[in-house]
Amino acid sequence: MGGTAQPETGQSRTQDRIQGLRSLIGNTPLLEIRLKYRGQDRLVYAKAEHLNMTGSIKDRMALHIIAKAYESGALMPRGRIIEVTSGNTGIAFAAIGRALGHPVTIFMPDWMSTERMNLVKSLGTEIMLVSNSEGGFRGAIERAGELCAHTEGGFLPHQFSNEANCEAHSVTTGPEIWWQLYFRSRIPAAFVAGVGTGGTIMGVGQFLRERPPSVRLHPLEPASSPTLSTGHKAGSHRIQGISDEFVPPILRLNTLDSVISIDDGDAILMAQKLGSQLGMGVGISSGANLAGAIKLQNELGAEAVVVTVFPDDNKKYLTTDLLRSEPARPGYISLDTEFCAVRALKRVCILAAILRIASKPRRAKLSRNPSCPIAHGGSSLTPTSALCSHRLSEGARQAAKLPVSWTKSDGKRSWRVRGTRIPASLSSGQTPAERPASPVITRGRGRGTRLRGQ
Repeated sequence: MGGTAQPETGQSRTQDRIQGLRSLIGNTPLLEIRLKYRGQDRLVYAKAEHLNMTGSIKDRMALHIIAKAYESGALMPRGRIIEVTSGNTGIAFAAIGRALGHPVTIFMPDWMSTERMNLVKSLGTEIMLVSNSEGGFRGAIERAGELCAHTEGGFLPHQFSNEANCEAHSVTTGPEIWWQLYFRSRIPAAFVAGVGTGGTIMGVGQFLRERPPSVRLHPLEPASSPTLSTGHKAGSHRIQGISDEFVPPILRLNTLDSVISIDDGDAILMAQKLGSQLGMGVGISSGANLAGAIKLQNELGAEAVVVTVFPDDNKKYLTTDLLRSEPARPGYISLDTEFCAVRALKRVCILAAILRIASKPRRAKLSRNPSCPIAHGGSSLTPTSALCSHRLSEGARQAAKLPVSWTKSDGKRSWRVRGTRIPASLSSGQTPAERPASPVITRGRGRGTRLRGQ
């Protein structure tokens, strides 16, 4: 009955596959952690990044870099992906790369946990281990570059120097944090994150500082390996995934606030407490980040809204010190911390949906539904139906610097998103201030994201 279907190209098939993976990555819950620190009630917030597709925050960066590489032509269907990793990035590129039909080669220092190595292998990926005598992390980077140079169609993501790494968090993680807090009338005072590549702290920081410029951004490092503070490799540590022997090129320390240092043992004990007291199975770096957030909150005040991330789950640490007895030492933050409860705040992000609409302009009607524009269940770049009951007035949009405005042209009122005019079908001439209703963003049948009229 219909016309003959046109055969899909390899490029279009891959784009469809990328779109199909988006709902598995990002738009994680924001955890509101209720605790007592030296008997004083506290609240600290953490993004549950261990709930991503492969169990780590690196899924965001891997998917975004691959998508951008396809757009630029740097990566073609079936091209080999080659990357250097301390674990999570390799697992992310292995899983996403294989899901998209790419062969993947991962270079990894041989002192990473057995679980990380086995996870990479289990995903049908070639793994190349590099010892300290072979140059360690820097040696792995050199060998990966050499392999890519001699591989036709090879693609090297360059996670430590690729600005798309930061962008992945400025268009997803940052907006998610902002709106998850904003819908509950909270404004972040500070964001803390351990530094591996620096993409998380730089990307989230870029977005948050466009809102309250006063928000503080604190990178975190192991106290026993102060690479960020010294500017070069120093000491050793047990917090896998951060402090990889050098200061990453995409990390601009001069734009950030002071570096927070956390002891390995404190990070391990904090992660163990999260598991035993709250049932949160997270990794050592998550314990470090939470300890750093509490440490910063001690400085800013008990009421300060401090946010961090739980980068990965505990399944990658089953043969590490996370599952062993760790001696407590005086001065550890974990000794004075007792967890009371955890609550997951809804997966809500309005800005990313609007960014997506702005990137693919289309005509759409505005609904009179008083729901907030988006409360989607997938990635913040692929919103589904709006379920949240919050209202955002035009004043609130302007205060939050949301790229949406109410305009009048040729006698017709319409919303404008980043210069893209979206005609509005409204029965009266009321302004948004008089009519606080917000558009409902839904997924159209076969047409991607759209604004649905009632």
